[in-house]
Amino acid sequence: MTESGAPAACPQGTSRLALFPLRAVLFPGGLLTLRVFEARYLDLVARCMKRGEDFGVVCLKQGGDVRAPEQGAPVRFEAVGVRARIDSVDAQQAGLLAVRCTGQQRFVREGEPTQDADGLWSACVREMEADPACVPAPAMLGSVKALATAIATLRERGEQPFLQPLRLDDAGWVANRWCELLPIPLAARHRLMALADPNERLALVDAYLRGKQVVR
Repeated sequence: MTESGAPAACPQGTSRLALFPLRAVLFPGGLLTLRVFEARYLDLVARCMKRGEDFGVVCLKQGGDVRAPEQGAPVRFEAVGVRARIDSVDAQQAGLLAVRCTGQQRFVREGEPTQDADGLWSACVREMEADPACVPAPAMLGSVKALATAIATLRERGEQPFLQPLRLDDAGWVANRWCELLPIPLAARHRLMALADPNERLALVDAYLRGKQVVR
């Protein structure tokens, strides 16, 4: 913070981004629905909609995402996050918004985050490179086919968990969608999201699926 109370200027090559800490991991191209009721986040949503801005979703490592932190547990969250674009807002009742978002580009936090008087977090962030488009290796085709089957099963149940168009010919997309579906620990899910190489991410997912005999 500066003496005036405003956050310090960000270093060259970075920009300040409002953060929304959650006990969840957002992936590029992923869907996120939030039930927003805290005043600070209601204000954040209104500001982002008015200005056409994104906010950053970061995974909580410690503490709470609402203003009732665990006793003796300061809020700590991961350095890598994903920009969230607001697609729609539904005012379900007074003081409660259902906000539907799509994951955009990943970012890495530079330095420590700051918290305003209203409790809203922000940080200087540097954009990460998007996954390069690459076809899954032949050894990964079992995981690709298994994802196609899972999507078909979900559709039969009336569920549409992924945005169209489906990109089953893209290793990063396939890995990300599996990461959203699999019952893996939050820390492991975050590490997979933060990996720079989509082929490595898909290979780790493939190994998990084979270990669980989802893919043979």
